[in-house]
Amino acid sequence: MISIENLYKRFGKNQVLKGIDLEIEEGGIFAVLGPNGSGKTTLIKSILGMVVPNSGSIKLNGKAVKNDWKYRNNIDYLPQIANFPGNLSVKELIRMIKDLRAHKTTGDKELIELFRLEPFLDKKLSNLSGGTKQKVNLVLTFMFDSPLIILDEPTTGLDPISHIRLKQLIQREKDKGKTILITSHIMSFVEEIADEIVFLLEGKIYFKGDIPALKTKTGQPDFEHAIASILTSSYDKDIKV
Repeated sequence: MISIENLYKRFGKNQVLKGIDLEIEEGGIFAVLGPNGSGKTTLIKSILGMVVPNSGSIKLNGKAVKNDWKYRNNIDYLPQIANFPGNLSVKELIRMIKDLRAHKTTGDKELIELFRLEPFLDKKLSNLSGGTKQKVNLVLTFMFDSPLIILDEPTTGLDPISHIRLKQLIQREKDKGKTILITSHIMSFVEEIADEIVFLLEGKIYFKGDIPALKTKTGQPDFEHAIASILTSSYDKDIKV
């Protein structure tokens, strides 16, 4: 599905990605993890075409994405922060996004019901809580039925019931054969849903594989301690330097 070779990205003097090589097969849930500044957001935005790498290549289904914006029609993306026009109602925003992608079949009605958004459809986005905005964000992301879904911190602001429904929705999309990339700081969420994780550290891939393999590599009994072990080792290295 996604093939990345020797990817480099620099912002000024800061080298953020340092020769990333990554293969993500079609179908399954992949969590892209790493501490702040590790390069995971830059990697995701490079796949989306929102960041242009300095060198290297990204291919989607064997085709280079560079200079070919149409590949984005096959991606649904949930940004970490939902910046919506505050003067629009929820209903108006959904209609506007549907008009922008008129060639795509939509399933917004089912998602509105799933996240219990019916009482908010006529409310202005500026008057919504952060959690309700995130539910609107999720509707906009999942309603187009694309084969690749990228979710940046999808659980932000969600109440426990919506959290459960999101996990069920992600699993349902996986069962359709879709490829789902997720970034999250909630390790319990990642552990429950991810088939594989990709852990970035200082712009390089430290680990790619399933969670049992990570536990074995770090010698830790559980996922959270395995992640903590990586971060502690990195911190100790920086102190010594």
